[in-house]
Amino acid sequence: MATDTATVTRPRRPAPAPRRSFGTWFRQTGWRHLVGIAMLIFSAFPLLYVLSAALNPGGTLLTANGLFQTFSIDSFIRLFSLPQQPFAAWFVNSLVIGLATAAGTVFLGALAAYSFSRMRFTGRRFGLLSLLLVQMFPQLLAFVAIFLLMTTIADVFPAIGLNTQIGLIMVYLGGALGVNTYLMYGFFNTVPASIDEAAKIDGAGHARIFFTIILRLVAPILAVVGLLSFIATMNDFVLASVILVDPAKQTLAVGLYQFVSQETATNWSVFAAGAVLAAILPMALFLALQRYIVGGLTAGSVK
Repeated sequence: MATDTATVTRPRRPAPAPRRSFGTWFRQTGWRHLVGIAMLIFSAFPLLYVLSAALNPGGTLLTANGLFQTFSIDSFIRLFSLPQQPFAAWFVNSLVIGLATAAGTVFLGALAAYSFSRMRFTGRRFGLLSLLLVQMFPQLLAFVAIFLLMTTIADVFPAIGLNTQIGLIMVYLGGALGVNTYLMYGFFNTVPASIDEAAKIDGAGHARIFFTIILRLVAPILAVVGLLSFIATMNDFVLASVILVDPAKQTLAVGLYQFVSQETATNWSVFAAGAVLAAILPMALFLALQRYIVGGLTAGSVK
């Protein structure tokens, strides 16, 4: 018997792509790498300089020109050992005020944005335009009026008047609700209204729809607003210095200025050490909220 032998043909390997010349590679993608490296160096140098100044116990920024030539943690130790400058109290104050302001801004702004987005009532359009118009005037222009207002309130309600952290939080909430409400309003409009209608058919009211459905779908914008509010509160100097007079109640931005505001007792090394520690709070919050910021709008909302 004759047997047929099948011929097995091996697949041919694809021909290797021709190598690009250096000039071609540089024109297409190489210049982008150079721009990225330059921007990275430009952004990282101030951070490295501040860290080098914090580790240099010389006390001046001029001695920190040589990066990391001196390594010492004396400035960090001294930061917590000065009774006249209670850095630990400032750190806690900033944490409490920042988190309270961020939580209040997110909650109140989300309530207002949901109302403007889902409900139709008299004055709705006028309210939206008013929010947009008010943002044209920065809160800094009103700090004199805010100071007089807080002084008057202190005579009636001392708990929320001048030199109180609760009063400062209320001032922050009043200034941040406008722009954040308008920002959330645009994001709430992207959520399909059919989700609300389906929930209403099942008997859910506005409160249940808002707290159990909508807040989960708009988590990215809530994280962004909370992060921006926290950073703005941490960086504020004018309002915090005007309202908080007692050094034990001040925030980091106001307290750290004392290390460099005195003409004969400036210590930039301790100031840099405090700035490095103060940067931990926004960085930690950003890392904690990163997955919400990059998350999808309606991920997991529809089966």
